[in-house]
Amino acid sequence: MSYTYERLSDDIKIAVTPDHTFGTDAVILAYFASPKRKDKSLDMGTGCGIIPFLWLRDKGQSAVHCLDIQQNAIEQVNASIEYNSLGGRLVPHLCDLREIQNEFSAECFTLVTMNPPYKPINTGFESLGDSARIARHEVCCNIEDAVKAANYLLTYGGRFCMCHRPERLVDALTVMRQYKLEPKRLRFVMDKEGEEPFLFLVEGKKGAKPFVRVEPPLVIKDRGSKFTEEMLAVYGSYADGYEDKIR
Repeated sequence: MSYTYERLSDDIKIAVTPDHTFGTDAVILAYFASPKRKDKSLDMGTGCGIIPFLWLRDKGQSAVHCLDIQQNAIEQVNASIEYNSLGGRLVPHLCDLREIQNEFSAECFTLVTMNPPYKPINTGFESLGDSARIARHEVCCNIEDAVKAANYLLTYGGRFCMCHRPERLVDALTVMRQYKLEPKRLRFVMDKEGEEPFLFLVEGKKGAKPFVRVEPPLVIKDRGSKFTEEMLAVYGSYADGYEDKIR
């Protein structure tokens, strides 16, 4: 397989392909989750591994795990691990999160993230390749599958962070509460101030009491269609040298 390597920082470049690349949603989710250095973290449905590789720009970050159901995604993550000499700092797993108990013991992580497929089966444009269908449509997992797996994996008080489209907000919050991942933080993302949000970010804590904090919205662009200061902070070192690309 031939990969293109995209710079995330001076020290880390990530392998991307047409099947497994990354977008703004995943970058924002990585920023929203912001693991502590001692967290035991897992990214589910990792694709090219963008979320863990963004975290590993911090050299003090503890080892991170990631999983995907697709062999070619895990091979791509392994290529990035080898390219960046990150063996031991990122541990990929080829597994189906619907059978998570076959790969991991219960309650072994303090942070789990997922940027899940957004579209239910039989909606939207589905004449795609297999990798794209799995990434975009709920072919191999849905919101409940992801939340159920996170509940199994997290320690008491552990965090589950997910992003999704606003029309699925009620579905997500309902299922999270059902599986004892109480929603504690909620944030909407909009392209420009005053527009309808196109994304929400939610953090649930295992076993927590009900009380959700709705944070100020994350606005991507200012009135001049340039990235806001916070969005530049979201990209961090990925923005260095790419001002024309991301503005």
